[in-house]
Amino acid sequence: MEKESNSKRILVTGGAGFLGSHLCERLVAQGHDVLCVDNFYTGSKRNVAHLLDNANFEIMRHDITFPLYVEVDEIYNLACPASPIHYQRDPVQTTKTSVHGAINMLGLAKRLHAKLLQASTSEVYGDARRHPQTEDYWGHVNPVGLRACYDEGKRCAETLCMDYRRQHGLNVRIARIFNTYGPRMRPHDGRVISNFVTQALAGDALSVYGDGSHTRCFCFVDDLVEGLVRLMALDVVPDGPVNLGNPEEISMLDAARRVIALAQSDSGVVFMPLPVDDPCRRCPSIDRARALLGWVPCTGLDDGLSATIGYFRRLGERFDGDCLRVGVAL
Repeated sequence: MEKESNSKRILVTGGAGFLGSHLCERLVAQGHDVLCVDNFYTGSKRNVAHLLDNANFEIMRHDITFPLYVEVDEIYNLACPASPIHYQRDPVQTTKTSVHGAINMLGLAKRLHAKLLQASTSEVYGDARRHPQTEDYWGHVNPVGLRACYDEGKRCAETLCMDYRRQHGLNVRIARIFNTYGPRMRPHDGRVISNFVTQALAGDALSVYGDGSHTRCFCFVDDLVEGLVRLMALDVVPDGPVNLGNPEEISMLDAARRVIALAQSDSGVVFMPLPVDDPCRRCPSIDRARALLGWVPCTGLDDGLSATIGYFRRLGERFDGDCLRVGVAL
């Protein structure tokens, strides 16, 4: 592909992860020079293997808790474990990735006068008392709980971004990302959709926590990437975070039944105790994203689930199905 005249040098931290790999793919397709940085704690070279022969793509093993010296025009800071199993495995490192990583990336952006997009999370709202969640809601978070390494780490990263903007005039924007799903999720990573799909394809009962009435809103990865790209491209710097997610709320029991039907599985459902501090409801207000970016998700849940199920089915065939049943790390 010939490089466009307006192509940029773009750094994507966490670029070999589920979301980061899709973003890298999109940016390369637009003709940008993309530097993918990842320490491969949860990311995988397999996610970006199809990009390695592209002259516009480069990959570097690096942990962003240490300084990085490169020359770029834009930075997407996505690096951080995002599933409970992974971010709770080494909670101190999770906090360091969010806080030290943000400091290093913000310092790099300051030195280069580069634009920076910080990937935050709906987890900053905690077990919300307001529905849907708007960006001006301060949240209801347990600062000393098992999830705090991720929740509070991301909240601190947001604080740093806004202080760098106020103190140094940095061109920074913050995306609060709600539950995202799609191909390249890792099996058994503790997230709802990946767990449901792998269990359904293996013929196991789907694990529904609580009585199944808890809700989430699921955004297909392609839609989420479109929102990130639009947020970065916005001429006017937003004066605060922007929610990116699908506002269509669904209960966990209904989501499980939907996956079973689409996977044509004989699986049933088993009810499990709720994890500590698990939010009862999670639903974004996307009025701000709609107004600023002209963005709304366009992939229906059935279409997105079908694509995700197809990916996991092919993955299982590639590894003789064992990875889906015993949880081999991919």
